[in-house]
Amino acid sequence: MTDFDTIVLAGGRATRMGGVDKPAIVVGGRSMLDAALTAVAAGARTVVVGPHRPELAPDIRQVQEVPAGAGPVAAIATGLRTLDECDFPARLVVVLAADMPFLTPATIDELLRAAAESGADAVFAADESGRPQYLAGVWRRKALLAGLDRLDSVMNQPMKALVPAATATVPLSGVTDCDTPDEVRRARAHAAPLTLDDARSVVRRTMSRLPEHQVPLRSARGAALAAPLAAAEALPRFDVSAMDGYAVSGDGPWQLRRDVGFAGGERPVGLLPGEAVRIATGAHVPEGTTAVVRDEYVGLDANGVLDRLPDAPVRDDVRRRGEDWQPGDTVAPEGAPVSAALVSVAASAEVTTGWVRGPVRARIVMTGDEIRSEGPLRPGQTRDSIGPVLPDLLASCGVHALDRVHLRDTPNGFDEVLDAAADCELLVIVGATGGGAADQLRAALDRTRARILVHRLRMRPGGSTVIAETESGTAVLGLPGNPFAAVATLLALTPAIVEGRTGRIPARPITGPLLNAAEITGPAPRIVPARTAPEGGWLGDAAVRTAHLAGLLGRDGLVIVPPNAVDGTHVEFLPLPG
Repeated sequence: MTDFDTIVLAGGRATRMGGVDKPAIVVGGRSMLDAALTAVAAGARTVVVGPHRPELAPDIRQVQEVPAGAGPVAAIATGLRTLDECDFPARLVVVLAADMPFLTPATIDELLRAAAESGADAVFAADESGRPQYLAGVWRRKALLAGLDRLDSVMNQPMKALVPAATATVPLSGVTDCDTPDEVRRARAHAAPLTLDDARSVVRRTMSRLPEHQVPLRSARGAALAAPLAAAEALPRFDVSAMDGYAVSGDGPWQLRRDVGFAGGERPVGLLPGEAVRIATGAHVPEGTTAVVRDEYVGLDANGVLDRLPDAPVRDDVRRRGEDWQPGDTVAPEGAPVSAALVSVAASAEVTTGWVRGPVRARIVMTGDEIRSEGPLRPGQTRDSIGPVLPDLLASCGVHALDRVHLRDTPNGFDEVLDAAADCELLVIVGATGGGAADQLRAALDRTRARILVHRLRMRPGGSTVIAETESGTAVLGLPGNPFAAVATLLALTPAIVEGRTGRIPARPITGPLLNAAEITGPAPRIVPARTAPEGGWLGDAAVRTAHLAGLLGRDGLVIVPPNAVDGTHVEFLPLPG
């Protein structure tokens, strides 16, 4: 493996794109900065020159040229000084701009190979037009240092002022940069659809977190803890009996006293050696107790003498103070969903409020002039058969539906919906995600400068799905208008959106064998209804009518079938809410 260091230029705001943070623009499910960092991951050291980005790994050095925005040569000089502070700097330096969304490790390998074979001081990638990309190249460190030394000033210098005489170029795909909104749109159009796993990962990793707030936990169902939950009190708070039986002192036999210890009642007075007292489960054991012996292990004679039965096991049925947790112990980690179990645990720990993110609130937007919710259908209209059930489906994913609106097919309708979305955390838009004449969502997302996270999905049905985030921070889930496709994609992706927004710990997927996978599988992943098989696993439906939800009747859930699967392949199962 060739040893090399890397300077990534991630200067942030792009004036030709309205001042957006260009390296953070997502194309094909990852930011352009992520593409550059992934391409050079095999290098020795990487320095990113630009504004500080807290999401970057700690082993990536970050530095800002002074003044910021002084041009690529100044940024390279700053990055090289940072690398020279390291021990044993590499002989080769890769220089990349974070505006090429399709960079890969193979791109860097080709440049390194050309540098080794040509002996040139610098090797640059050439794009499809043959133009050399001076910010996609490999430099010999000495040549780069010499070039910088030749300059009277590095401020606002063009890259050609730094390029040495002995250079080579390598025609490579994937090195076209994105300097304008149109170029970003074209890049997204050519980006490969994301797999479901990749789409979920992108959403969890890059979606903006909701702000933290402190609330009573019993009213925060659907939220996730923004900080670990610490116990305010020990559990048990004091030594208690774990069983109905007798609190005893000493080895026995024991003289039974007349008083009784009840749960929630007064604590019996202390036991003397050889004494016993009747006690109920949960009662505070008296001082001097050495054990609690359950009823079935003892016998009582006519004189009130209690003794352990022959062959009865010797055990202590006392729950000691703090054996479950002590004050200050963590009882639930950050990211834990606020579920019924967590609310119960918090109550046991004497905690009533907590810092949380969420819950996610959603507005449902049904689109299309042909859709009608109520009243008689007119010619050309279709009944809204999924809008009424979407609140329940969203609730099963931890999302609270605020309202449901109908959007007509108008030129600026989506712009108005997106602009007014600051009062919710999620827009669920059904329809208008394809490429038809009335499918205007993608154009509106571009006009409102929304950040596209998932451009398309590699799944049937559901390929036209789009996920974005508006400038105000509202997530957008654009679903196909087809009822089954909309429901299936919603159930597959909404939990990841909730996890991305709230920081909720991802749920463990339910997997098992699909007994008839070969009958269903195809060249692309499929999502189909399934029922539980008596022998275990699932049986999926090979044919699905997608214009309605009748195919879900009598089914237990959905299965995600990978390409070219064989019978018995383990698949992910998505339960259908009741």
